[in-house]
Amino acid sequence: MTILDEIVSNKRDELVEYKRALPIQVLKGSVFFDRPCLSLASRLRNSDTGIIAEFKRRSPSKGFINQVADVLQVTAGYESYGATGISVLADNKFFAGGPTFVQKARTVVSRTPILFKEFVVDPYQIYLAKASGADVVLLIASLLDAETSRELTDLAHVLGLEVLYELYEPEELERIPETADMVGVNNRNLRTFEVDVDRALGMLKQVPDHHVKVAESGLSDPQTVKRLRDEGVRGFLMGEHFMQQANPAAALGKFMMDLYK
Repeated sequence: MTILDEIVSNKRDELVEYKRALPIQVLKGSVFFDRPCLSLASRLRNSDTGIIAEFKRRSPSKGFINQVADVLQVTAGYESYGATGISVLADNKFFAGGPTFVQKARTVVSRTPILFKEFVVDPYQIYLAKASGADVVLLIASLLDAETSRELTDLAHVLGLEVLYELYEPEELERIPETADMVGVNNRNLRTFEVDVDRALGMLKQVPDHHVKVAESGLSDPQTVKRLRDEGVRGFLMGEHFMQQANPAAALGKFMMDLYK
């Protein structure tokens, strides 16, 4: 069993408990459920940097990256330093996050779109993302067939959420929902968790231009971001590079300054 298989198996078990404890009708009563969502796609199109700064305390491949990081402090800092978007891990067992981390981030982040970074395999999770105060939900192509991807994208849009559709393998290009707001290529192999930054660009060039294009994971060099921007990529999902620092938000600020040099 690969790491990804293990994550998905655990996720399905988790969802049984979530649905029992928090039925969809309860989620609809969340203080965030009727909140108008912010558009990450629009902001990426108009941003000079396109950085989606991620709050991630742990990864399956590296263990804890920053065990003591406080979600309130870090995400508020990300916003103050001008992140175009903020991603928050919503998985607990493998990433030491959770929907409550998204909810906490929403209480201090008011102007910046928040991505619900999760392994979505069930429509329930779209409702959970909305109830948690997110603006965008991640859908991973390798976990979903084309029909399910379209159904989840449609549901997200009904609830006012945008969708970032994540690819890794070239054959997944054929499964991109026409209505996906953003399409990202993960530089990290979700089965081995190895990183190859250069592989993103070739695939993103094949993504239709009406989707906002996003490079994900393994990014740490401003020059790489500049090169990808020159090729039409508009979003850059970055977590570990910032979270490895004692002050992740300040690390974001420095990175953005370096982009302007």
